[in-house]
Amino acid sequence: MAKISRVGFGQVEPNHLSAQGNRQIYAQLPLDSEIETLENGQFMKYDYANGKVDLDGEGEFMLVYNEVKLYDSRDSYKDFAMNKKDYVNGEIYPRLFKTNIGDIYTTNCLGAANTKGAEYEGIELKVGDKLKVGNEGYLVAGEDNKMTWQVVKVYNMPDGQPAVKIQRIK
Repeated sequence: MAKISRVGFGQVEPNHLSAQGNRQIYAQLPLDSEIETLENGQFMKYDYANGKVDLDGEGEFMLVYNEVKLYDSRDSYKDFAMNKKDYVNGEIYPRLFKTNIGDIYTTNCLGAANTKGAEYEGIELKVGDKLKVGNEGYLVAGEDNKMTWQVVKVYNMPDGQPAVKIQRIK
């Protein structure tokens, strides 16, 4: 069992995401105005009927995987999140990847939100543990009848932070 904690924001390292090949990438709707910060590795819904990306719409949760913009050479992936205050008129247009059974990626964006510069205490995980999308869009322990992920390797992010490699099994 390993404690998956993080300093900074969530990170995603795509190992095998089918959306990169089948083009099931959605990025035309703005983020719900109530959400201030969006991290890579969170999950949101593409609520086309209501014209926004949110947690409550119809449909399947999709992986938030935005292009990382780092303008200072001292920054790393842990320093990137989409913050409402940084965008014109406060409108964020996130990029969502539809995931499919068999997709694999490495992440440390688990459990709950984090604040830049603070350390998120993390969650304990081991190979074989199941994860589902929680109320705030972060993967948490448990199973869901719509989407379930499984820890396939306790690993680390490129910057050395603890992480897990996960595979969608449902």
